[in-house]
Amino acid sequence: MASIQKELIIEVDAGRVWSVLRDVAHVDRLFAGVLTGARLDGDVRTVTFANGLVVRERIIGIDDARQRVVYSVLDQPFQHHSASMHVLPEEGERCRFIWISDFLPNSLVEMVSPLVEDGARVMKQNLESGRTPPP
Repeated sequence: MASIQKELIIEVDAGRVWSVLRDVAHVDRLFAGVLTGARLDGDVRTVTFANGLVVRERIIGIDDARQRVVYSVLDQPFQHHSASMHVLPEEGERCRFIWISDFLPNSLVEMVSPLVEDGARVMKQNLESGRTPPP
């Protein structure tokens, strides 16, 4: 199974980051620039990427105590997909963000890796610049 882990420091308080990340229906605000739309129907979220790709994701859990969101891509070409995004407080007005994506087939790493890299980059920029409105 392929596994991608992206970890970065965000110069914003963990509580603020979590309040935006846990708003899974509006993930397009957090990832504006990579995502152009999001719609939540029950526990299935449909996201539209800037490149036109549309993906359905099942929201597995939103854990306020651990500040962690878990989701799974439902669509092909994935045979299996599970991902988590976790916000950890750091000293001062900053936090650590960890995004882990596990999936099959392994050959999809070339497709998934740039999406995670670009997503993490724009999320950090949007949060640190204040462009991400509170939920």
